[in-house]
Amino acid sequence: MSETSSVTWLTQEAHDRLQAELDHLRGEGRLELARKIEAAREEGDLKENGGYHAAKEEQGKQEARIRQLEQMLENAQVGAPEDIADDGAVHAGMVVTADVAGAEETFLLGSREIAATTDLDVFSEQSPLGAAVLGQPVGTETSYTAPNGRQIPVRILKAERFTG
Repeated sequence: MSETSSVTWLTQEAHDRLQAELDHLRGEGRLELARKIEAAREEGDLKENGGYHAAKEEQGKQEARIRQLEQMLENAQVGAPEDIADDGAVHAGMVVTADVAGAEETFLLGSREIAATTDLDVFSEQSPLGAAVLGQPVGTETSYTAPNGRQIPVRILKAERFTG
């Protein structure tokens, strides 16, 4: 798979945690919500039943999270940081230190799901900054376009494997 596809890099621990969440939401989570909806439905008039509408809204959010997890796990590349190429370039799953518009920033390039145990800022590979540094060798000067249209200069100072 190419670096630019929609692959999500996950540690085994993050993959297992997300799979457990998905299993819960598909099973017990759906049953709990079905019980809430049924209990609210038994209260009568559905037009003015706040409990019913709240449960239906919660159900919609839960189904969206299930779809998000399914897609993420389907497209996940599971591996330990040592599985990342050590070719001097920036890859998903690396902690990157860069000079961004004159300020040094350190961030994880990858998914917020793998950074659950760290205080690092996280940028996806599809974000403007992530896309600008992905695949670039350390020492490269590049730039990205900010949402306001301004070009932001970036110089990659360091890229190391994320060790969690």
